Amino acid sequence: MSKKGRVLVAMSGGIDSSLAAVLLHEQGYEVIGMTMKTWDYASSGASKKETGCCSLDSINDARNIAVNLGFPHYILDIRSEFGDYVIDYFTDEYIAGRTPNPCVLCNTHIKWDALLRRADKLGCEYIATGHYARLRFEGGRYIISKGVDQSKDQSYALWGVSQQSLSRTIFPLGNLTKKEIYGMAKERGFMELVTKSESYEICFVPDNDYRGFLKRRVPNLEAQVKGGEFVLEDGTVVGAHEGYPFYTIGQRKGLGIALGYPTYVIEIQKDKNRIVLGSFDELARNGMYVNKLIMGKYESLTGKMDTITKVRYNDPGHPAVIEQTGDTMKVFFGNGVNAIAPGQAAVFYEGEDVVGGGWIMSSFNQDHGEN
Repeated sequence: MSKKGRVLVAMSGGIDSSLAAVLLHEQGYEVIGMTMKTWDYASSGASKKETGCCSLDSINDARNIAVNLGFPHYILDIRSEFGDYVIDYFTDEYIAGRTPNPCVLCNTHIKWDALLRRADKLGCEYIATGHYARLRFEGGRYIISKGVDQSKDQSYALWGVSQQSLSRTIFPLGNLTKKEIYGMAKERGFMELVTKSESYEICFVPDNDYRGFLKRRVPNLEAQVKGGEFVLEDGTVVGAHEGYPFYTIGQRKGLGIALGYPTYVIEIQKDKNRIVLGSFDELARNGMYVNKLIMGKYESLTGKMDTITKVRYNDPGHPAVIEQTGDTMKVFFGNGVNAIAPGQAAVFYEGEDVVGGGWIMSSFNQDHGEN
């Protein structure tokens, strides 16, 4: 056993998780690599060639790194658990008129739990991933901070990892930039990682056609929801749509309707099978409610707090005042924020640190009520 301990590293076959394993190995940890099989591409019905973290090529790439460096590598099949939880959630959220974020859910409720269970069986004190985020222990709490490389920061996707799980987690890449990672891979002769393309699609929707996925997943869905109305905020009917599950807040392309000005989806009314359209200015909301909170830097909040709040993964963040009541956070933006989509994750920051996060329930304008 290494003096630094044994660590189970989640290896997708990509450059980030591979270098995480390499660096920990070089630092003196006893590394065990593990690649998680979450999904069969053939069962998705998509036309795109199998790529990404679940493909055979990616599994082989991860195994080759382990063989070259002389540490064990295993494959963990979590397809059943993943499908029952993540894919059912993904489908149910769209049917409920919300916009899901399956990658955040998978990180926090599937992959971490699966890794920790296997880490226990293998006698590993720690688990590690290739996320660009930092972690420290301060004031009795494990605190996630943004990665040094702001363009690659992945702290948004980690708000749901519990304190107990964080106590056994290592993020080897948090203080490094992507450019440095590429340089390290070149220095070590791992050119196949440098030239390998990276996949950003949802793993079970490799062609990025979530509408097609829903149609294949839910029999007769299209017939059940087709023919609903496009309306304006005042209720004026301006056309017919293909079904409310096939639209998202902030969507502009693919509406098939022309109103003489740029038009966006500003609200989804599931019970009426209505899609509310409006201008860019009408898309903005100055507040939202967030529930199912998991707090990070602080166990809970008393009173109001100034934060920078993100409402989606690639959101730069917006100044916001947050106020916690039980399991719900009321968030007020000084300036309007566009495309706040119920079902997406909201993450609250104090400087570089993750204060906590949760799932967006609804948005509101103080003068117009809630949506």
